[in-house]
Amino acid sequence: MNRKRLLRRLLEGEVQNVRFNDFLNLVLGFGFEQIRQEGSHQIFSHPLINQRLNLQNVNGKAVAYQIRQFLRLVERENLTLRYE
Repeated sequence: MNRKRLLRRLLEGEVQNVRFNDFLNLVLGFGFEQIRQEGSHQIFSHPLINQRLNLQNVNGKAVAYQIRQFLRLVERENLTLRYE
């Protein structure tokens, strides 16, 4: 799924049954970089903000509350999406 379409879907509240790889692509599109992995948890940082982002891959799906946390972080920090 392309980044713009997924972002629109998530902003409409459809945060259940999101493929982890699609969500990961969206996170990377906002400029986050993976800094480490601990089991099913992947930790990301962004060069413009201090807060770390912790995402969990559960059987190939993203966790809904972590998606909502990510969306709040993007809004609060006014991050922009690259549509590549």
